[in-house]
Amino acid sequence: MAHHIRGYKIPLLVSAILLFACVLTAFFYTFIGVMDEVGTSGAPLLTADLSAVPQSVVEDATTLAKELFGDYRGKYNVFVNELLTLYVEAKDTDVVVLFNSGGWGSTRPENSAGWDSIFDGIRNELQVLGYNTLFVNYQRTEDNLRGAIDEFVELLSIYPTKTDTLARRVEFLTTHIPALNVIVAGESNGTIISDSVMNTLRYNRRVYSIQTGPPFWYRQTMLERTLVLENNGLMPDAFSTGDAGAILLASAKALLGLTPRDDEPGRILSFLRAPGHDYRWQYPNVYYQITNFLEKNFGIKQS
Repeated sequence: MAHHIRGYKIPLLVSAILLFACVLTAFFYTFIGVMDEVGTSGAPLLTADLSAVPQSVVEDATTLAKELFGDYRGKYNVFVNELLTLYVEAKDTDVVVLFNSGGWGSTRPENSAGWDSIFDGIRNELQVLGYNTLFVNYQRTEDNLRGAIDEFVELLSIYPTKTDTLARRVEFLTTHIPALNVIVAGESNGTIISDSVMNTLRYNRRVYSIQTGPPFWYRQTMLERTLVLENNGLMPDAFSTGDAGAILLASAKALLGLTPRDDEPGRILSFLRAPGHDYRWQYPNVYYQITNFLEKNFGIKQS
């Protein structure tokens, strides 16, 4: 018996060390998140000319940066510049759509299967209703091992830090641009932070959310002004329903080369496949539900 117990000591010790290293890395790691306009291949929202920004807006941005990042001077300066640039880009816009990708949170929207078509669909629908839009990608994770560890630790605790940072950005915009509406969008794991932001800003009536394919282990807490799609209308989403059998079978087929290489829908973290975890504007259910949501919550713009 003692021999068996001793045999588990080394794996347990290694696991404890790895867990401690992850927590320590996340604790001392501060990534401010990067915002860029969708369709610009990741060019950050930064500008050298902010002379037209009112002083009161600048002061609020610097105050917020100090609250979030304190003595991290480099991050503080980048955050202020990005926030004020976003303000400049959004001040003459009716609706800003902030997108949270799935996976580790560093995926480009162009690589998020289906959402490129959903962006176009939302833009066209809101244009018909009389609104102009700005689509912004929120890269919440740095694309490296340290960023992945930080994302994992944040995910386990339902994104407390990243939710606060994003929610404060949204609140800043709606405070200083009184006519602005914001849609916090998300796919897959990105729906968790979208829902968390909505819960934080639940009393802000100008903030909405559109979410596709939330993970099966998470249940949305803020359903008011929120659209959650767990079915694309063609088949149930195995990732949202927790259909492990369907995921394992589809993943095994892909690994063995039994699935065409161009059959990408349902890809999770590069190596897993989840049938139905695929949302595109051309799917009738996706088109109908999002269109209905926009018409219900926005209606025709009043001049």
